[in-house]
Amino acid sequence: MQKIQHYVLFPNHDNGMRLYKELKKLGVWAVIAPTPRSASKCCGISLMVKEEDLEVIRQCIREHDIEILKITEVEMDLNPHRDQYC
Repeated sequence: MQKIQHYVLFPNHDNGMRLYKELKKLGVWAVIAPTPRSASKCCGISLMVKEEDLEVIRQCIREHDIEILKITEVEMDLNPHRDQYC
């Protein structure tokens, strides 16, 4: 079974940091992360969030007029051999 992770993608760093700060004020779990290549080819930050918080996050985005590209799901690539060199 693949684990699904949710990401909020942004057009720029400023919007990502604004949403991160607002979510922290609300006590919503979010982690600043690199944007997954499978979600977007552009570089930049994204926020990893929990599925159960998506409605609160969408409401926060609307209330604070924060520009996002999209909220997307990404299958986590759990490779137990990653970073093993021998």
